[in-house]
Amino acid sequence: MAEIQLSTPQKRKLRSNSTPSPMQSSSAKWKSPRRCVKDCPKSPVKMQGNCGDKTINVTKSPVKKRLSENVEQLNVVKEALHVSTPPATATVVCREVEYNRVLDFCKQSVEQDKAGSLYICGCPGTGKSLSIEKVKEDLVDWANESALQAPDLLSLSCTSLSKTSDIFGKILDKIQPRRKANGSISPLQYLQKMSSQKQLSTGGKMTLIIADEMDYLITKDRTVLHDLFMLTTFPFSRFILIGIANAIDLADRFLPKLQSLNCKPAVITYRAYSKDQIISILQQRLEAFPYTVFQPQALELCARKVASASGDMRKALSVCRSAIEMLEGEIRDSIYSLQLPSLKMGLSDQQRGGSCDKLPIQESGVVRVDHVAIALSKAYRSPVVDTIQSLPQHQQIILCSALKLFRGKKKDATIGEVNISYVDVCKSTLIPPVGIMELSSMCRVLGDQGILKVGQAREDKLRRVTLNIDEADITFALQGIRLFRNYLQQL
Repeated sequence: MAEIQLSTPQKRKLRSNSTPSPMQSSSAKWKSPRRCVKDCPKSPVKMQGNCGDKTINVTKSPVKKRLSENVEQLNVVKEALHVSTPPATATVVCREVEYNRVLDFCKQSVEQDKAGSLYICGCPGTGKSLSIEKVKEDLVDWANESALQAPDLLSLSCTSLSKTSDIFGKILDKIQPRRKANGSISPLQYLQKMSSQKQLSTGGKMTLIIADEMDYLITKDRTVLHDLFMLTTFPFSRFILIGIANAIDLADRFLPKLQSLNCKPAVITYRAYSKDQIISILQQRLEAFPYTVFQPQALELCARKVASASGDMRKALSVCRSAIEMLEGEIRDSIYSLQLPSLKMGLSDQQRGGSCDKLPIQESGVVRVDHVAIALSKAYRSPVVDTIQSLPQHQQIILCSALKLFRGKKKDATIGEVNISYVDVCKSTLIPPVGIMELSSMCRVLGDQGILKVGQAREDKLRRVTLNIDEADITFALQGIRLFRNYLQQL
């Protein structure tokens, strides 16, 4: 028993002098680095144990912060490129002539106190509605500045009418909202009577009627369309009618009849946007931002394809927004790839020697040509583009070579000339070229598919080759392929 009593204090003394291990310490429970990061992602965590004393700051590195800022900036740009977002300029870009004609027509009607009609036509997305909205605002401002009575405004879409004849009820409700319905006389008859008699006229105030999607008023006998325009011909009419439609030939079909009824409207046609106009409009929307969002070549590709397809500005805006979303996805993937090592190792970027900064990410948040090419491929699914993208690699190189040859005024070339350009492309892409006989055979295959037109000659190298498809389709199809991307940007 004496031995036991002497040994117990000694054991206690040894235990008190020993260094407690992390698992034995009751004052602070040890956690793994992964659990520390999850439990407190933003505050510093004190680690002990085999790792030594280390403070883990789970904070954003400069790279992560920059990428997050890029995403926020791209969201603002997407909003600016939305169709419903009006431009920030005082004028309607690339539609100044048409806008001034519409505004002058309205001003003249108000100044002369004279009714009139105007027909605006053009393909979808050519700036018709945007111009009219600007005209409405500026007309009211001009009338107030000129001490004239601003006209009442009635804007309606003909597609919202249950019956085409309901448009006359809408007009009557605008000028006489408190009028009680009278079953013995229709709204059209009342409007005609009111415009024919001075005592029933609304006085000095004009009414500007803007009827969008006017082609929906076309009935079998077309009486509604004729009656609507004829309202502006009555002696005491107070109506300024502006009809808008996508059908360019509507005026040609109905103007002769309207002319015979003495109610022929003035016609303003909105042409499809050209490539340069689309670029100007996109640049105007982007110039408010102090940073670059698109590569110039990317904007040009979008404008060229949309202009050749339809000239629809709404489509161009949609393509640009889709390309930005692709860049956003890349940036988010980069952010995730930077966060993943931190979560696994429990160490900050600085403690790992800044290795996060060396991860393969896009250095600048700029929309590239390949982003736009993919967005365009989703917007325009063309059989020609699908065919080009499915061709063997060397046949694609032949098309890229032909594109280089025909970028100027030259529209055809011999197979020998195509071969020289083909070899240059192969050298730039580090791909071994095939012989001229095999190249000639591939040109014949492309000719059978309708992509090239190959002429006849005694020697294969003297046969003349012509592109049988649009150059924009080749650029569009090959821009999304990494092998050709840099080469096409140099053309």
